[in-house]
Order: sequence, then C-alpha cells, then structure tokens
Amino acid sequence: MQRIIQDLVQKNNTKILLIVLDGLGGLPKEGKTELDAANKPNLDSLAINSACGLHMPVAMGITPGSGPGHLSLFGYDPVEWQIGRGVLEALGLGIELKKTDIAIRVNYATMENGIIQDRRAGRPPTEESRKITGKLQERIKKIDDVEIIFAPGMEHRFAVVLRFPESLPKGSDAIKDTDPQKEGNSPIPVTPSTPQAERVAKVTEKLITEISDVIKNEPKANFILLRGFSQVPDIPHFEDTYGLKSLCIAVYPMYRGLARLIGMDAQPLKGDIREEIDFLKKNYNDYDFFFMHVKKIDSYGEDGNFQGKVSKIEEFDKFLPEILNLKFDVIVITGDHSTPALMKSHSWHPVPVLLNSPYVLGNTCKGFSERECLKGEFGIFPTVNLMPLALANAGRLKKYGA
Repeated sequence: MQRIIQDLVQKNNTKILLIVLDGLGGLPKEGKTELDAANKPNLDSLAINSACGLHMPVAMGITPGSGPGHLSLFGYDPVEWQIGRGVLEALGLGIELKKTDIAIRVNYATMENGIIQDRRAGRPPTEESRKITGKLQERIKKIDDVEIIFAPGMEHRFAVVLRFPESLPKGSDAIKDTDPQKEGNSPIPVTPSTPQAERVAKVTEKLITEISDVIKNEPKANFILLRGFSQVPDIPHFEDTYGLKSLCIAVYPMYRGLARLIGMDAQPLKGDIREEIDFLKKNYNDYDFFFMHVKKIDSYGEDGNFQGKVSKIEEFDKFLPEILNLKFDVIVITGDHSTPALMKSHSWHPVPVLLNSPYVLGNTCKGFSERECLKGEFGIFPTVNLMPLALANAGRLKKYGA
C-alpha cells in the first residue's frame, strides 16, 4: 500500500497535524472509560464535526508496543518494519547510529542478594540518574575492541550503544531482555538466540559486570536491566514516501528516536503540553506535517491511576482551542495504543480516533469516546490506513487509475 500511495502523492500547501495522546483508549470503571469520565467539551465538540472511528495498530487481539503503534500511525506496516526499542531510545537521545552498532535500552534497578527489588530504582530524578550515567561513561569507554557509548535519558532510563569495529551480520541483535518484568525475580541471563548474536552477548556480559562494579554502592540505582537489543533497519523516509516535510514535537526520547529514524526533524524538548504547543506555533510556517506526542496519559494508565489519566485528558482538552486556532487543514487526534488503567498496561483494544477536515461526513457521534467513535464513519479499521486518509483529506493524493 505504501508504494501505491507514494505514486499518488501530489504536493500542495496544506498542513496536517497528528496529535498522539499516548495510551488513549481505556476500559470501563463503574460503567465509564477514562474518556467517558473526562470533562472534555472541546474534544467532544470537535468529534461531532469530524470523521471518527477506532483503529487497530497491529491486528485483532495483538497488544502493540509504542514503536509498532507509532509506525502504524505513520503508515508503515509494523509487521514488516520491526524496530527495536534500543534503536529508538538511542536515536531519541541524540546518538547517530551506524551499521556497526547494537543499541540497548537500559533501566537502572535496585537489586538485593541477586533479586530485583525495584525495576526502576525508585524512578530517580533525571538530574541524579544523569550524574550516574556520566560516571559510567568516564569509567567505561571500551570493552575488547568495542566502543561503549552511554546516553542519559529521563528518570531511570538510559541507552547504551555497542559500536563494533565492523558491520555486524543480520541477527546479531537477537538477545533476550535481561529484565524479568516483575520485582522479586532474578535478572535474566544474557541469552543469544542466534549464532550471530553470541559475540554481542559476550561483550554485553562484560559490560554488565563493569557497570555493576561502578554503581554497586548507589543506594537504589545499583544494577541495570537491559531491553530492546537492536540494529538500525533500512526503512523508507517519511518525506520520500509522502512528500511531506515533517516535524516531531515530543518530550520523551523514544518518540523523537522513531521520528528521526524515518527522517522527521526532531529537536530535544523539555516540559509538557505548554512547551509543545509553543514549539508548534514557532515552527508552523516551516513544515507540512506535524507529529505532536503527549505522554502522561499513558503513564497514568500504566500506573493504574484512572483519575490521573482522566485529569491528563482534561488538561489536554483545555489547550485544544489554542491548537485549533492555528487553522490546520487536517487534524487527527488519537493514541498509539490503548492503556486501560484497569489493566495497568498496553492492551489489544482498538483506539479512538477523530479526523477533522472540510471533507468528512461528521455528525455520526455525540462526543469523543470509545463507544461514540464506534458509531463513526470509519468504524474499526487498520491503523496503517490512517495516513492515506489524512493525505486524501489534505488533497495530497491523485486519483488511482483511469
């Protein structure tokens, strides 16, 4: 489908805004989902005049990670293009990756007597964790012939890149996460799943030993858990595919990393929605496509904090008129996946979406929620179809065939 779209693309002066309220979809608590419970008059009003529906990021019953969820939103088949979290994290933190690299996403953790007590080391303040990561870079620069590059992230997260002296064969990143996913368990041993990954696994084992020696006396961040071993894929660029000069507006590094991977401009940002909107206004005249990511809705869902998730939806709603005043030709508001507070995790449930343009049917639902969006003109559809719909509503696709 992406190849067909590429042949149909035509350029014009329209502007498209994609707002991703991370983890937007939910499940009922006492009969109401988080969207039902939220006081969101601006979202509800916009939905009434928009095309609405529910989208499925991967397939029925499949729970998507953030990477596949966003790739689908950008029109990339997430089954065809599987991108590791390590690559996304490293790119988002500003590391320019090479074909010789293995990127890994890392958590600081608290371990006692070989048992993980806290997988996130108490979520240390970012400034504190950055100091620890800086200490690691000072002490560990090379293991055997492999350069070690550290990139501090937010709170308990950071990325590490293993830069080998030559290009690595495909499958060199096939190493299981060492994160046991639950407290009270031992970390999982470094386990290669392919013969090509054995060399990387040996370097990783030495890396864990050296890092553990440096941080062993930290009160909480005294161990590490490694996730998302990955190599850089050769993926088509967004502008080449859609003819859109694009800008990513995101605070969290992983989402900037994904955007950079497909060729979007993505500058480091701090703060929250206020700062993102200011950045959107500042750059409005310079781009055709804007991807704006709002994280905290997902964070409260994962914490099981129903009311916290509701409050973040309401917070976004108050800013929405300011965004609408910019007069985008097409606005899409949705999530990359559902994160019901009831489940405290991502889920397989389809995600609410609205698409606003002058060329929609509209007036099919009474507000913006899971049940109301089900009544919309899109119904339930694959997420990869959302980007072609946005392009069509922006007048950026020619007719197919005679």
